[in-house]
Amino acid sequence: MRFAEPRFVQAGARMLNQFGETVLLVVAGLFPVINPPAAGFIVLSLVPHATEKERAFLARSISINSLVILLVSLSIGAYVLSFFGISLPALRVAGGLVIAFAGWNLLHEQADTDREPDQAPAHDVSREVSLRSKAFYPLTLPITVGPGSIAVAVALGTGRPRGGIAWIHLAGVLVALALLWASIYLCVRFAANLEKLLGPVGTEIAMRLFAFVLFCIGVQILWLGVDDLLESVPLWVRFK
Repeated sequence: MRFAEPRFVQAGARMLNQFGETVLLVVAGLFPVINPPAAGFIVLSLVPHATEKERAFLARSISINSLVILLVSLSIGAYVLSFFGISLPALRVAGGLVIAFAGWNLLHEQADTDREPDQAPAHDVSREVSLRSKAFYPLTLPITVGPGSIAVAVALGTGRPRGGIAWIHLAGVLVALALLWASIYLCVRFAANLEKLLGPVGTEIAMRLFAFVLFCIGVQILWLGVDDLLESVPLWVRFK
């Protein structure tokens, strides 16, 4: 038993290290692309007159929708792309274009100077249906989790260990997704509180900065896809 204890400790440390690496890999790969603070401000700008109850509903719906999309992309996203004959570089190019275009539009969007305090009927069926439809499109897809996030998730899903997926890696992925879900929920839910803290001018500056970051992320994803596509072209074709 004395000789078995060091091996047990080493195995536990190795598993803990694998768990931490998996969590950091997924969070570090997806968090900058998702950019929950920017998503929170963008959602706030698209539904500026939502009540506290409606914001809570949107935060819950958007975060759950995002979690499902990311989980599907990580697990079977590569098989779906293979079924439709779509390569990962092509997905990156398409996702980069969509994100860059969205960031460009937000960057040049006119300031909402006519924003008023939240006003909404106590119960409006048409408004409730509209919010439910917006919760998935466009607030979840493509604003919060867009093609860029899906491309990154698919790339992470294809980089599985050669020996198969161990339960420690699966646990790390689930914890990482839980952290991303919590960050999306908190940023969307309390974006209005942060808006009150920053004021109109501070909020406008923050939204422009996040829009520029979103544009840069789209250009980066686009360039990675183009670079991968160029590498697949033979040298004699490139320099012909």
